[in-house]
Amino acid sequence: MPHQVTPAEDALGRLLGDLRLSIIDQCNLRCQYCMPEEHYTWLPRADLLTVDEIDRLVEAFVALGVSKVRLTGGEPLIRPELPEIISAVHSRMGGTSGLTDLAITTNGVLLADRAAVLKAAGLGRISISLDTLRPERFEALSRRKSHSKVLEGIRSVSAAGFRDTKFDSVVIRGFNQDELADLIEFAKGVPAEVRFIEYMDVGGATHWSMDKVYTKEEILADLRERYGKIDPISKVDAAPANRYRLPDGTTFGIIASTTDPFCSTCNRSRVTADGIWLHCLYSIGGTNLRIPLRDGATSEELQSILRAGWARRADRGAENRLALRSRAVFVPVETLKRDPHLEMHTRGG
Repeated sequence: MPHQVTPAEDALGRLLGDLRLSIIDQCNLRCQYCMPEEHYTWLPRADLLTVDEIDRLVEAFVALGVSKVRLTGGEPLIRPELPEIISAVHSRMGGTSGLTDLAITTNGVLLADRAAVLKAAGLGRISISLDTLRPERFEALSRRKSHSKVLEGIRSVSAAGFRDTKFDSVVIRGFNQDELADLIEFAKGVPAEVRFIEYMDVGGATHWSMDKVYTKEEILADLRERYGKIDPISKVDAAPANRYRLPDGTTFGIIASTTDPFCSTCNRSRVTADGIWLHCLYSIGGTNLRIPLRDGATSEELQSILRAGWARRADRGAENRLALRSRAVFVPVETLKRDPHLEMHTRGG
């Protein structure tokens, strides 16, 4: 049985439970909603957390109630030490640990050659970004000709023994809103569950505008027209997606952070690849955990920093954005260039 912990609680009573851990800021795509520029200033390589430092941080977060860890980027498969990182985090699962879930988010480009290795290292689940099934749209979105590699990577997932696979599909009006049912039908053959994500105004989404947001209600209306009655599935955790069931039993999710935020139940925080701890996807600044790690902080000292930081958390970033009368791009390009920590590829999705 997991050992008894006293979960960290924030200023609004939300318990710490989900950690998004970026392990690299670099990416091999240039998707318009995340990395619209061709060239970026990358984090200094010497500042990236080592495997041992990542392991120590995960230990501290788990001690304060984190039960789910997701490795993100950038594109996490770019980092050579990824299998070692997975193995280290996986070693924290089971026994007296409260850690029950270890997943990764990837664009799938490098997945075909590595899925089996990741499974052997202890990875539990995979989420793959898949916004379109059309190669020409993929190239227009990502500025890369890698669509066939993504599909090859998707085919490798079930062959490697992974289950509970997810597709993350950002829905943008005028781009891919006509592929909703196609993505669901494609996912049936993997098998995987699609999670449609409303276009968000965070980080590198410098071309965002509200009129490009295809809303949860519009997504549901389109799918009802195709499939008929859609039943909502009761939520049993603090996961961001609202889930639904089609008449044939197929399930899908919608993450409606733009029009229907879930801030009141959000239990997640993020750590950048160089150790900056962010309490919210909309956070402008965070806590540098790399410094105490490299100064030799004990496990108890790290836990004290985390507990005190979480206790101060009162973030409701998506709700605050929704309340604005005039909602423009969250962070302009020039500001992003001055501080790479504001970029989505640095703080993880």
